[in-house]
Amino acid sequence: MPTPIQNLSLAPLLPPLSAGKAAAPQGGPSFQDFLLRSIGEVNSMQTEADQAVEKLVTGGNVTPAEVLTAVQKADIAFDLMLQVRNKLMDAYQEIEKLQV
Repeated sequence: MPTPIQNLSLAPLLPPLSAGKAAAPQGGPSFQDFLLRSIGEVNSMQTEADQAVEKLVTGGNVTPAEVLTAVQKADIAFDLMLQVRNKLMDAYQEIEKLQV
């Protein structure tokens, strides 16, 4: 079963470039939709990791390896989200510095 990260594909968001011009997306999801969906996936991974830890502590039917994998996936996804946020903030601050 593919994980949410494996399902995440930028191909529909990035149209092909033609003759040096950036092609405009036609009917594709907006960047806002992409970010909101990604944040939802990270939240879902964190919830799954919390549930796996809870099952392990309460003696549920889960192995330590499954718990570790779920926690690591959530941690990596959260770190990636923070890096994207940092890059967006850097870009915003650069735009603020531009003189009009």
